[in-house]
Amino acid sequence: MDGAGDIPVELAEATKEKGCLVEWVDQREVLGHPAVGAFLTHSGWNSTIEAISAGVPMICWPFFFDQMVNSRFISEVWRIGVDMKDTCDRATVGRMVNEVMEGERADEMRRNVAGLSEMMRECVDEGGSSRIHLDQLIEDIRAMSLETSPAETA
Repeated sequence: MDGAGDIPVELAEATKEKGCLVEWVDQREVLGHPAVGAFLTHSGWNSTIEAISAGVPMICWPFFFDQMVNSRFISEVWRIGVDMKDTCDRATVGRMVNEVMEGERADEMRRNVAGLSEMMRECVDEGGSSRIHLDQLIEDIRAMSLETSPAETA
């Protein structure tokens, strides 16, 4: 291994028949792939937003800070995933994968995350609330810079 991001040769050899290992990939591209049925995540805010945007249910394994709150919203409020809490062993992960992939609860999670994904798209599209507020912020910043002349800052 030459650097921190290198994949050990032994791991690459052991997995070459089963999958593809890469050092880095854009998470949004992975989540947007139709083969992705769920996302095992620490529930950080960026990953949560990316999964919702892609319409992918989540298996949450939070560690600290906002992850705990995000995980609770994902599993209990929005009902778009499950929270494995403190246990991440083979049996727990297997049970969680089954829960988000099969059955009525899985169907509910997919419907819920699809609805949130659509709301998110509407917010950032032309005329959407996030788009309107961002445009207003840009205009406010431009107006402030016009009010402050170079002579006033000297």
